[in-house]
Amino acid sequence: MAGSWGCPHEINGLCQKVNGLTCDPGMKDCVLYGRYIFASSKKNEHILQKQARRNDVAAPPVSKADNDAKER
Repeated sequence: MAGSWGCPHEINGLCQKVNGLTCDPGMKDCVLYGRYIFASSKKNEHILQKQARRNDVAAPPVSKADNDAKER
């Protein structure tokens, strides 16, 4: 079963959301930008940055009770 997707912002090949530019799914300011992985690595820069920030989140602080137990 084949499927397809049609963007509601694309009319006659032009994106109505991105100033009437030629529709290029995943381009900057597209509703798909940064939400999905694309074959083009240039379109994936934003999502990779988001994932890197998510991985850099600091670990939660250790409670005083945990610290005291480690010192004994």
